[in-house]
Amino acid sequence: MPSFHGKFCWYELMTTDNKAAEAFYGKVVGWRPQDMEGPHGTYTILSTGESPMGGLMAMPTDACAAGAKPGWSGYVAVDDVDDTAARLTAAGGAVLRGPADIPGIARFAVVADPHGAVFNLIKGFSDAPPKWPAPGTPGQTGWRELYAGNGESAFAFYSGLFGWTKAAAHDMGPMGIYQLFSIDGEVSGGMMTKCEDVPSPRWLYYFNVEDIDAATARVTENGGKILHGPMEVPGGSWIVQCMDPQGASFALLEPNT
Repeated sequence: MPSFHGKFCWYELMTTDNKAAEAFYGKVVGWRPQDMEGPHGTYTILSTGESPMGGLMAMPTDACAAGAKPGWSGYVAVDDVDDTAARLTAAGGAVLRGPADIPGIARFAVVADPHGAVFNLIKGFSDAPPKWPAPGTPGQTGWRELYAGNGESAFAFYSGLFGWTKAAAHDMGPMGIYQLFSIDGEVSGGMMTKCEDVPSPRWLYYFNVEDIDAATARVTENGGKILHGPMEVPGGSWIVQCMDPQGASFALLEPNT
């Protein structure tokens, strides 16, 4: 069976208002929602066409009380969650929750890199290989971006853990080096040392749209905010960085296909 170790495979929004978030992203990105009842309440699967890309669920009340904010997180597929979590800890990262089972679905862990950027590890129980949509498919995730505590050491951490490799690097002047990374030979994202105005290291996820200007308009028309852009990036794609009405950051990408 082929290994999917190191590939992003799922994206999840923790929010303070499920139905409002479901409606917002449905209008902005075009996701089709499907509610499922689980041990921790309603979990909404978000799909484009017949291909699920992620889900959303309500933030736990204790997390809200502790000051946690709505946000997106990415899941990285691994061959063994427990072994990867142990290696992550040895490399200076932290396990925040788990490893634990989602009954009948997967084993997962919530983790952070050595500078505090949070992401998730997951290993599904099914032997069926995932169906990867074609690159650039509207509604799927087209880019992953890390605002790192330190770009060089962050790359070394993720490379050692997942086998990611360096692709092109762009000199951003005073902002530093923007290092692209490849997963299994495919350029999949970028990372750089965060600017001072970014409060803490974090991941940002870019969702594909067909028309960046129309999508930008849908963000503001439905109560979201534009944080940066739209702007063209090297390679001819267009991006815009946004915040949804509940305060979760996300971005949109019109791929140059």
